[in-house]
Amino acid sequence: MAKKFDGIIEAAHYKNGQIVTVRAYERRGASFSDRILIDRKDLVERIKSGKQFLTGSRREFLAGTFEEGKPVKVVSHDGKDFISTRDESDHDELELVPVF
Repeated sequence: MAKKFDGIIEAAHYKNGQIVTVRAYERRGASFSDRILIDRKDLVERIKSGKQFLTGSRREFLAGTFEEGKPVKVVSHDGKDFISTRDESDHDELELVPVF
């Protein structure tokens, strides 16, 4: 059985090409939280600690059911950490995630 994900990133806020905050749903046992804002530092720490976040969106009227997208990774390049859905990235990029 595949490992369940720990959170879904629904939207991202960028400043100068770098993710500042993401809007996400986080797993809380068998259910999910309401929308929460996670800042960059906390998101990087959570992913590095082994939590799995995916891009996606909540399916309307279906509570804890989500349209799952790509897994989100922390990619290190030249001593800097980037949040991306691609393995090789030199900047923050969450593909197909709307900006807020």
